[in-house]
Amino acid sequence: MSDLVRFGVSVDAGLLESFDKLIDKMGYANRSEAIRDLFRERVIRQEWEAPETEVFGVVYIVYDHHTMGVHQRLTELQHASYAAIISTLHVHIDHYNCLELIVLKGGGKDVRELAERLISLKGVKYGRLNMGTTGTSVH
Repeated sequence: MSDLVRFGVSVDAGLLESFDKLIDKMGYANRSEAIRDLFRERVIRQEWEAPETEVFGVVYIVYDHHTMGVHQRLTELQHASYAAIISTLHVHIDHYNCLELIVLKGGGKDVRELAERLISLKGVKYGRLNMGTTGTSVH
């Protein structure tokens, strides 16, 4: 880190105390590392908004496999979007429920739209997209 810059920040004492407790609980060695991670996270979130930026995402879907046609609709949508889907993992949670993890890659807008189509399928009980990036814009 040859371009290291030091700067000062004014923070309410109570907020700083809460922050220190939080980063201690999370295992950070110091405030600087925690603040750098906060900066990186915000920069990366901006990357997700740019449609041309390549991102990846993991869609978590929970569904009752006894619901008529849900598995077939999930499979059809995944096959129709095969270029964006890197991998899937299917887990039998219990007698009724399945968890599907679907790893996506592509432009931020495209990844979000595909995830929303998967999550909104009839029969899906719960779904969530967790997006990530290679972090090329952060050092």
